[in-house]
Amino acid sequence: MIYGMYLSASGIVANSYRQDVISNNLANAETNGFKRDLATFYARPTEAQATGRSDWSNPLMEKIGGGILGMPTLVDSGQGDLEETGNNLDVAVQGSGFFTVSDGKTTKLTRDGRFMTDSDGMLILSTARGQHVLSDDGQPIKLDPTKQTTIAEDGVIVQNGKPVSKIGLFDAKNPRELMKLGGQFMSLPDMKAITPSGATLRSQFIERANVDPATELTQLMETQRQLEANANMIRYQDQMLDKLVNQVGRIG
Repeated sequence: MIYGMYLSASGIVANSYRQDVISNNLANAETNGFKRDLATFYARPTEAQATGRSDWSNPLMEKIGGGILGMPTLVDSGQGDLEETGNNLDVAVQGSGFFTVSDGKTTKLTRDGRFMTDSDGMLILSTARGQHVLSDDGQPIKLDPTKQTTIAEDGVIVQNGKPVSKIGLFDAKNPRELMKLGGQFMSLPDMKAITPSGATLRSQFIERANVDPATELTQLMETQRQLEANANMIRYQDQMLDKLVNQVGRIG
């Protein structure tokens, strides 16, 4: 492959990846508890740098570099803004930690603290599927909807002045292993690799996504300009090759 085209093609692939990540962040800007993704890259070494064989390259081309390649997406765990709701069952996590919820088959992690009780008095997440919110010992939480309920900073649920359960709040031993499951949900390769979190809860609040739409839009426009620049470079090189082959190299 012609080296200039290779570099431009790697730029298109890298910026397409970045564009997808930013677009997903913008799509979830209103998803409570969502953590924005970060597109990361590294500079690919030239063949001479990778092999140590300086005779495999041209000294002038070495200065161009080996292009850019994408790395695994990282999760920005920064705190999102807290929004007051006035609902006693809504709680926001302040610090590093996740709630655990289950649909009866799989357990997931989330920062979305919009809770409610179902017809059986079970504490569930206010989503279409209504996953059960788990206690600190991994069990579903059952409440009496007729009693006054408050949630303390440590997650203890109190009804009519008596503690009845404690909301589980956990953290990942290795945050880099967190995997997005869509929207506000995450998981780990081994869900047993979670430890109790020292974060606190704030009752009657929810945590919004830590996405700043203005920043994401600015980065998206920058990425689109880089995509266009790389595409133009491929077109210019193709036109130059066409002239070299069909005009300059013509005999007679």
